[in-house]
Amino acid sequence: MENGGALAKKQVLLYYCVEMEDLARKIAYDSDCIHLHSINWRSFDDGFPNLFINNAHNIRGQHVAFLASFSSPAVIFEQLSVIFALPRLFVASFTLVLPFFPTGSFERMEEEGDVATAFTMARIISNIPISRGGPTSVVIYDIHALQERFYFGDHVLPLFETGVPLLKQRLEQLPQSEKVVIAFPDDGAWKRFYKQLGHYPAVICTKVREGDKRIVRLKEGNPAGCHVVIVDDLVQSGGTLIECQKVLAAHGAAKVSAYVTHGVFPKRSWERFMHKSDGSEKAFTYFWITDSCPVTVKDIANKAPFEVISLAGSIADALQI
Repeated sequence: MENGGALAKKQVLLYYCVEMEDLARKIAYDSDCIHLHSINWRSFDDGFPNLFINNAHNIRGQHVAFLASFSSPAVIFEQLSVIFALPRLFVASFTLVLPFFPTGSFERMEEEGDVATAFTMARIISNIPISRGGPTSVVIYDIHALQERFYFGDHVLPLFETGVPLLKQRLEQLPQSEKVVIAFPDDGAWKRFYKQLGHYPAVICTKVREGDKRIVRLKEGNPAGCHVVIVDDLVQSGGTLIECQKVLAAHGAAKVSAYVTHGVFPKRSWERFMHKSDGSEKAFTYFWITDSCPVTVKDIANKAPFEVISLAGSIADALQI
């Protein structure tokens, strides 16, 4: 105990993958309790990893964390190799920070033979060795389906965090913030987020089938005259958000913006949302994402309507738990 009874803050040694270097530096800048340590990410001639954990001897008895990005299957194995090695180096505790759980949308079996890879990933993570301090803590932001928290075994302690408080801070800074209405593109998004955003008026959209097409309709709420912010956990192609924006505009929304925690955007699909320089109509006033998907963050830097809300402070706080 120190400072008149205040608990001393935990000093954490943070390792990170190559993609997450920018976010790791922001986390360390945000907290004087977090100290960056590096890994040599080398490869043998055959392409397989040749890895070295720097300062391995000096991390004994220390609280250690690893900031991961499983952005593609190609980078997962090398990171898992490090993640499975760190807890065995006689560390006091080990925390894996995986802001985006990438297989989260593959959690359903619709017919025999479908492979629910979200469950596979959870099983792999659940087998991280325990450290001297006990089970590994796993920090994940806005996991796609609520039931996925039950996919993890008893040998890890999953900590499910959310980027929504950061969005709320940003919304409070907007001019005419009292005119903000939150829109949920479907019932799943509403279930995930409505309790955290309950003090805002809500609009709920729904997808209905018309023949072979999925059509977005307004289910309840009134967007007329308001700045409507569509909230969801992730975006891939962005088709649903675009359809949702059209419906909201047709029902009188003054402005439409979007927030997603994870801007996945495969095949540069973020380009669909960019503001054109010819002054043509801008469908989305703002498009907020976090830095959970670092490849996207680099791609959309300084491109309207995108703004990146950093998870750095939130991760620094989670590493103190």
